[in-house]
Amino acid sequence: MDKENVTRDYNKEYKDNTRKYAYDFDYTLRDFMMRTFNPFFIKGKALEMGCYIGEFTKKILQVYDDVTVIEASDELVEAAKKNVGPKVKFILSTFEQAEIKEKYDCIFLMHTLEHLDQPVEILKKIKEWLSDKGRLFLVVPNANAASRQIAVKMGLIPYNHSVIESERLHGHNCTYTLDTLENVARQAELKIITRGGVFFKALSGSQYDEALKANVITKEYLEGCYQLGMIYPDLCSSIYLICEKE
Repeated sequence: MDKENVTRDYNKEYKDNTRKYAYDFDYTLRDFMMRTFNPFFIKGKALEMGCYIGEFTKKILQVYDDVTVIEASDELVEAAKKNVGPKVKFILSTFEQAEIKEKYDCIFLMHTLEHLDQPVEILKKIKEWLSDKGRLFLVVPNANAASRQIAVKMGLIPYNHSVIESERLHGHNCTYTLDTLENVARQAELKIITRGGVFFKALSGSQYDEALKANVITKEYLEGCYQLGMIYPDLCSSIYLICEKE
């Protein structure tokens, strides 16, 4: 990757600011995502787009033997390599610049679409990387999450869809709801086979971390929030689409 042609500093965007880039709660959330997606997995090759330090990559490796990762931050590629070992193939590139001839049966774009400058164009590119039977697992933070709506009522966030400064510094360009997420998928001419939310979220990520450390909430409580999220997807922490080619 020619770094001189990259206008964004991907090594800077993942650094913590007034808001952590990744909370301990986020890793718990990823476990619930895998439970949700498990019935829809297709055997074969997997591609993860954006890996942070490789924690979700390790979860993919529990399902897939053939895993490739595209990541734009060279620092995160090195951290993830140390975390997951030699089994995973890494491509250091932006999605825009990546040239991939392989076809994948499962592509994960997890909490990454909101970072993209041209989401529809990237989704069109992903469609070309899918095998004929392949599926895209598209997940984003939810603008309508209960915790975010509470923050709006508290005056901490101006409105549900807003991108606050700490999110902007982490590279966020927008905040999606199910309807806006479906809109970009339709513009990319992807076939949506199912949609939903993962984990009813009444607290912020930092509050969940503090509550878990203090044993204020239990695993049973987390399971209850996961089950409740199936009933109220629009109030969940994350929203998702599972897509195929038209």
